[in-house]
Amino acid sequence: MDYKIKDIKLAEQGERQLEWAEAHMPVLMAIRKELSASRPLKGLKVAMLLHVTKETGVLARTVAAAGGEVFLGGSNPLSTQDDVAAALANSGMCVYAWKGQSDSDYERNMRVILDARPDVVMDDGADLHAMVHKEYGKLRIIGGTEETTTGITRLKSMEEEKVLRYPVIAVNNAYTKYLFDNRYGTGQSGVDGVIRATNIMISGKVAAVAGYGWVGRGVAMRLHGLGARVIVTEVNPFRALEAVMDGYEVRKMSEAAKNADLFITATGDKNVITPEHMLSMKDGAIMANVGHFDVEIDVRELAKRAKKTRLIREHLREYTLQNGRRIYLLAEGRLVNLGAAEGHPSEVMDLSFANQALAAVHIAKDGRGLDNKVYEVSRETDERIARLKLGSMGIGIDALTAEQKEYMKQWRYGT
Repeated sequence: MDYKIKDIKLAEQGERQLEWAEAHMPVLMAIRKELSASRPLKGLKVAMLLHVTKETGVLARTVAAAGGEVFLGGSNPLSTQDDVAAALANSGMCVYAWKGQSDSDYERNMRVILDARPDVVMDDGADLHAMVHKEYGKLRIIGGTEETTTGITRLKSMEEEKVLRYPVIAVNNAYTKYLFDNRYGTGQSGVDGVIRATNIMISGKVAAVAGYGWVGRGVAMRLHGLGARVIVTEVNPFRALEAVMDGYEVRKMSEAAKNADLFITATGDKNVITPEHMLSMKDGAIMANVGHFDVEIDVRELAKRAKKTRLIREHLREYTLQNGRRIYLLAEGRLVNLGAAEGHPSEVMDLSFANQALAAVHIAKDGRGLDNKVYEVSRETDERIARLKLGSMGIGIDALTAEQKEYMKQWRYGT
């Protein structure tokens, strides 16, 4: 099989990584066992543009066990774990990913994946979906899945403009994805990335979190738990009010910029931290991003305006501004949890990738009969994954009695 990775000799270490992840992803492994018997993806090519981590490796092998022929690329230049990519390639999978690939490499790898003429597209950020629509008009895709909030926003826009050419399941919108992956996964892994890149003490720092969606909530919660004094910036009045009620200080970014020691962006939008904000920051301020793309911090303008820059340590770059102050950027403004750390823990990706696997199967079975729209994960599938996870943790829950079910349906009984 064809592949392009950093070093196939890393395969043995990658296998150990995959074994460790499999031991901590019981839901996906149970689904793999089921799909291995029925092989619902047999004869189908599956294009996957995801962060090539050990957890993604477990998903890719699950898709392969279900009968799919996998073509895997990395969805971020810094997030690929090269040993995992080697292990997957060594086992016969088509893998095109390595840590540190350039933008041109990234686009070339996407084209290689699409040149294989896939039937199903599994994406993280909708770049692969977008390339299909821009450059591969003759491809006949059955349907796809999307992992992220950012990607779903893009796909919804395509749907509204009536240009979406196939159905896509919004995996991110499943309760068992965003309530856990976005909040607990990014909360832990984002702070982990900051600590690995800097080894700073979080306790006592003033930390500004831009955005109070599920990702921002998780980051703020973990920073607070480590002793930081947390400021939240928002544009949404409901989320700002929620942050206040959760006990955080809410300020405009122009105000937070003057006070915070650490900035973490989590909005999915561009230019959240501008050069003007940077010029008012303290000497020694640190900036990181956990939003999907490297546009939340205006890195390009920062590079233009700095009078000097140097790499202090891996993933930690110092910029000396014209006013003499030094500010620090982590992981080039890309996802700090994947660039400077290992991404989410296996236990939480177990939920997310269980959704991905079942969504791909649903598309393969029923996609040809669906309209070209963005669909939610079914409540039945979502609940099944939650119950499987609880069961793997040895936790049982109560069930409604027939009498209780009937009571919840009626309107006649009052106080």
